[in-house]
Amino acid sequence: MTTDSKVPAVADEPLVIGGRQFQSRLIVGTGKYASNQEMVETIEASGADTVTVAVRRIDLDRTKEEGILYHLDPDRYFLLPNTAGCYTADEAIRYARLARAAGMSEFVKLEVIGDERTLLPDVQGTIEAARVLIDEGFKVLAYTNEDVVVALRLEELGCSAVMPLASPIGSGLGLVNPYYVREIKSRLQVPVIVDAGVGTASDACITMEQGVDGVLMNTALAAADRPAAMGRAMRLAVEAGRLAYLAGRMPKREWAVPSSPTAGLLE
Repeated sequence: MTTDSKVPAVADEPLVIGGRQFQSRLIVGTGKYASNQEMVETIEASGADTVTVAVRRIDLDRTKEEGILYHLDPDRYFLLPNTAGCYTADEAIRYARLARAAGMSEFVKLEVIGDERTLLPDVQGTIEAARVLIDEGFKVLAYTNEDVVVALRLEELGCSAVMPLASPIGSGLGLVNPYYVREIKSRLQVPVIVDAGVGTASDACITMEQGVDGVLMNTALAAADRPAAMGRAMRLAVEAGRLAYLAGRMPKREWAVPSSPTAGLLE
C-alpha cells in the first residue's frame, strides 16, 4: 500500500497467497480490451502486480506479438492462469494442467461455471476440481459464490485463497451481499479475494472496507470509456478502502451526535 508521508502509518501485513508475497491488493484481468497497448497502459496505471490470463482463450506462445503474453513481462507481473470458460471440473483440470505445462507456475485461479446466463459458479464442480488440483500440487484460488459453508469447504480442501463474487461476472453491480462477504472473511484463515461484479471505484472501496484481502476485476477497467484512468481510480480506491478498514470507521447511529463539545459553550 502506498502512503502519504504526511499521514501517520497504519500497521498492515503484506498480502501473502500460497507462500508468495504480493505488493498490490488489486488483481486485474486481460480480456475485452480494444488493443494490447490499451491493456498494458491500464495494467500499469492500476499498479497491479498480479495479472490473470484465461488459458482457454489466449495463445500460450509468448513469442507472437499479437498475443497477450508477448506484452506482459513475467519479471514485472505475476501471471495467474485462470480456467475461465470451463463448465465442468474435467475441463478446468485440463486447462490448469495445460497452463503449468506451458511454463506458468503452480498457481491457478479456478473457475467452473454452472450457469451460462448468470455465469454463477458450479459449486460441486469447483470442489471436485479443487480437490484434484490440490492433490497434484496446485495452489488453487477458487472462484465461488458468497456462501459461507462453501467457502469453508474450499479452505478445508486446502485452497490457497477463496474468491467470493461481489455480484455476477461483468455485471458492474458492485458488492451485493456485504454481510456474507464479511462473514466469509471472519471465518477463514486463508486470504479472501473478492472477484467479479465491481463496476467503479466506489464499489472497490466499499468492498475493501469489509476487510477482505484484495479485489480482482477485469470488465470494470476494459469497458470504461478511459480504461487507464479507471485503472488509476481503482488503484486509489483499493488503497483507500484498505486504509479505511484498518483505521476503523465510526459506529453507525440512528440519532445525531454533535461534532463539537456541548460543555463550556459561551452564553
